[in-house]
Amino acid sequence: MAVYPKGTLVFSSWSRPVRVVVVGCGPAGVYAADLLTKSERVKSGGLVVSIDVFDRYPAPFGLIRYGVAPDHPRIKGIIGALHKVLDRGDIRFFGNVDYGVDLSLADLRKHYDVVIFATGAVDDAALNIPGIGLRGSFGGADFVSWYDGHPDVSREWPLDAEQVAVLGNGNVALDVARVLSKHADDLLVTEIPENVYAGLKGSPVTDVHVFGRRGPAQIKFTPLELRELSHSRDVDIILYPEDFEFDEASDEAIRSNNQVKTMVNTLTNWLVEQPEESRASRRLHLHFLHNPVEVLGEGGVVTGIRFERTELDGTGNARGTGEFLEYPVQAVYRSIGYFGSALPEVEFDAGRGVVVNEGGRVLDAEGKPVPGLYATGWIKRGPVGLIGHTKGDALETVTCVLEDLEGLPVAEVPGEDAITGLLEARGVRYTTWEGWHALDTHEKNLGHHWNQQGRGTLEGRPVVRERIKVVPREDMIRASRGGAAV
Repeated sequence: MAVYPKGTLVFSSWSRPVRVVVVGCGPAGVYAADLLTKSERVKSGGLVVSIDVFDRYPAPFGLIRYGVAPDHPRIKGIIGALHKVLDRGDIRFFGNVDYGVDLSLADLRKHYDVVIFATGAVDDAALNIPGIGLRGSFGGADFVSWYDGHPDVSREWPLDAEQVAVLGNGNVALDVARVLSKHADDLLVTEIPENVYAGLKGSPVTDVHVFGRRGPAQIKFTPLELRELSHSRDVDIILYPEDFEFDEASDEAIRSNNQVKTMVNTLTNWLVEQPEESRASRRLHLHFLHNPVEVLGEGGVVTGIRFERTELDGTGNARGTGEFLEYPVQAVYRSIGYFGSALPEVEFDAGRGVVVNEGGRVLDAEGKPVPGLYATGWIKRGPVGLIGHTKGDALETVTCVLEDLEGLPVAEVPGEDAITGLLEARGVRYTTWEGWHALDTHEKNLGHHWNQQGRGTLEGRPVVRERIKVVPREDMIRASRGGAAV
């Protein structure tokens, strides 16, 4: 009887473990790996799966580490669930390995039977209006990467605007607006990197304006995100009665959808209860029925933004009214969505920003499934839905993998140690799950050291920091590979 490594499951039609690689260690990738190991069909059939997860960053967790605002502890709690999966020991993690640079598709296909792409979407969706390229016009995703300590972005961010416009009515737009308007000292209790705290501390911002094209019943926030706006200290929320328009589709959404009803009620209550005069040092304005048409500037620098006033058309969509408004701002952040990046040697839909696929099966240029190649998460379906939706998406892809295994040729592939030998031969300084534990401990030690020095107080009480995120890639690698010191 064959003896297989710990964590493997046996499937009778395969005489050896099925080698699976997942490219991307965010929620989509980890969910796919976890669901594959737990599949009832796999267990009952006796399949042996050996799974490696690669990520281009030295640390795991993808979007949760680099795409969620630092003051979202409940959402970041998802890290705990992902951590538990990878901590079992039956899935190997390799960080600081960049697909298309360190490893080619041919390398993956030589060492694995199944390749699942879960690389997500990290770029900003384009907004093609005049002036969008002026200095002071930014992508919201780029700003998120900065305040989340992404290792591949500049440590500096130009925070010199007093009035700011944020375009978009989704959760990322609210995150951007909240971080811009929040006092830096209130973020000290989070894992915010030191350079980000210093940048936000020096910001002269007084007013942040969030603009949506449709009405209050069409916002894409969640109730949690919306309520969190009211928790910011010394920041008043400002709303405008003329923006509260509801059509037949809005009324139906309010009647049939509890989430929409909750958010509309929250906004309406804020509108009714807001004081006649703001007493806070900062204000966060929520505008609806505004369609951006031009970013205004002088000397190549943003000085304002022009909108066309819109109205609802009865279906919940908006149409222009021919009325134009201008707001003086010195910075514009577009947060109208993320967009996926093409992957080397894989067919890509440049219009949608996704790998060409059908139900998770990657297709070739002729529209035929490529045996052994799959996709899951945002690179599969586009950047829509919440993090929780990713699990159902991963289940669809894993189901395809299991269905296809019967027809896959059982070719010879090198053993598990071969991929580590290849990476070492190429000089790739990869990190491991044990390395993540070392980096995790190091970041917590940085927070503990900060606390011991008594470096911060808020409203007369000392600030206690659980951790401080390490930002530079080299520092992350050094900590992960045993060379960190406080």
